[in-house]
Amino acid sequence: MNFFGRELPVFKAALHTHSTCSDGRFRPEEVIAFYENAGFDVLAFTDHGKVTPVAAFRSRMTLIQGIEMHPAGLPESCWHIVALHVPGDFVYDNTLSAQQMVDRIRGLGGVCIAAHPYWCGFSAGFVGGVSGFAALEVYNSSTRYIGKAYNMQLWDELLDSGTMLPAVAVDDFHSMDDFNHGWTMVAAPECTPEAITTAIREGRFYATQGPRIESLEFSGGVFRAKFSPCTEAVLMTGKWRGIKGQVASEAAEKGCCTSFEADVSALPRGSYLRLQLMDGDHNYAWSAPVAW
Repeated sequence: MNFFGRELPVFKAALHTHSTCSDGRFRPEEVIAFYENAGFDVLAFTDHGKVTPVAAFRSRMTLIQGIEMHPAGLPESCWHIVALHVPGDFVYDNTLSAQQMVDRIRGLGGVCIAAHPYWCGFSAGFVGGVSGFAALEVYNSSTRYIGKAYNMQLWDELLDSGTMLPAVAVDDFHSMDDFNHGWTMVAAPECTPEAITTAIREGRFYATQGPRIESLEFSGGVFRAKFSPCTEAVLMTGKWRGIKGQVASEAAEKGCCTSFEADVSALPRGSYLRLQLMDGDHNYAWSAPVAW
């Protein structure tokens, strides 16, 4: 993939999963088998309040140790913070605040993701009040049963406020109802825990439910992209602005589109840009944002 000027392989990653080590229905070995058979390259175990030691399991995939953390201090809701690349001897302390937890994980070389903020009942301002997140979840499969799977508006509000946070798509796997509905394609030179973590920290990934992004370029005020056939392609930006490549209602006449190009030089400096795609099955993909 051409990721804004760097040619890199991409790896299909499941970054939020649970097993019987917390509230998942399947043993870690079974979770590994499900994701291996679905063609994933990376699987992170993020059980609630504990680190599942991945060295105990064999897999062709890269396994990443993680944990889902729940900071104290919210009377009417609860933070859900996914931490990745966590050491096996990590001691979970749920008395820490969200900021303290994020700072601690970053100090240990890991990364943190703000999980399903819509489901948590959070505003963009509340999420943006904690610094150091590597990403937020733009799509979470397990929260779709109550209509709160998508977090695009909150994401755009964060971007519009100047918080340039990329986004991941996840299953938040607990049962087979959650399985293989959203994943993250990570652009990294190799598929090791360290390289995947670095790529996430640096924002080199895109989120998807199916559409593939093959190339992203932005130079000289021109944004270009190539991708698998989609009925809709829109370049999202701040407030009332945006640039239409094609919307779904035009696909019957024009057919699917596979590329996008737009001159954004008329947009105000400081604007964010992110590509949003939808295919014929109404599956989305979301690029990482860039600043103009």
